[in-house]
Amino acid sequence: MSVSVEAQRLVGPDWIAARSGDPSVRVVEVDVSPAAFDAGHIPGAMLWNAYADLRPVEYRPLNPSEFADLLSRSGIAPDSTVVFYGYGAYLGYWLMRSYGHEKVHLMAGPRDRWREAGHEWTTDGPALTAVPYPVASVQSDVVAQAEVLTLLGDPNAAVVDVRSREEFTGERFWPSGGMQDGGRAGHIPTAIWLPIDIAEQGVDEIRDVCETAGVGPDRHVVVYCTIGNRASQVWFVLKHLLGHQRVSVYYGSWAEWGTTSGMPVQVDAGQS
Repeated sequence: MSVSVEAQRLVGPDWIAARSGDPSVRVVEVDVSPAAFDAGHIPGAMLWNAYADLRPVEYRPLNPSEFADLLSRSGIAPDSTVVFYGYGAYLGYWLMRSYGHEKVHLMAGPRDRWREAGHEWTTDGPALTAVPYPVASVQSDVVAQAEVLTLLGDPNAAVVDVRSREEFTGERFWPSGGMQDGGRAGHIPTAIWLPIDIAEQGVDEIRDVCETAGVGPDRHVVVYCTIGNRASQVWFVLKHLLGHQRVSVYYGSWAEWGTTSGMPVQVDAGQS
């Protein structure tokens, strides 16, 4: 099977190191807290906090205007080359590609690949100068809460939950095991459970698991998790390794759905 252009955007630590100091290249670490970044990060890198920066108000995702403002503050211009790494690298990558940004790369694998390749961390903060970034008129591969509702029960669509079994069945709200004040645990009704572990398998194995579950290339697949990070990784696999034509991420994911009054929630669907 030929490798898609998108899959070729995966780069290694040496590729990033060779571009250190290039003002046209912006390196972004994405994580759920600043702890790892503050302890040491790739020189010149900035941090996008998956909550504080990408979901700053009641776990709601950024709208296009807010995302454009984040890019501007980050010193990212429309012609910048952006490289993501870290825990939430796929989330950052998916957001940029859905926004139509062309020059995006991804250091796949754990952040420790940088040190394992013989490169040093730094604790110095990046020097950033705000630059203009236009608001996107269209965001591809993004679905909002209202659209997910219209797809429930649609035979041409498959809503796919890639969280852990405990999250899917309603035993916990957050991946860490906790619940959420005012939130409800469970899953979106009719959702198909495909845990994130499938993304670590080979392409043929992933294809077999998806076809067995009814997640075929002929359906519009909408993937969600808790904040969009795991969903973005499965989006990459389905779209750019398996070649599915219509794969979207529900950016709001469970952090939004489970805290929105009136959204239908299913608990204990008998998954084992």
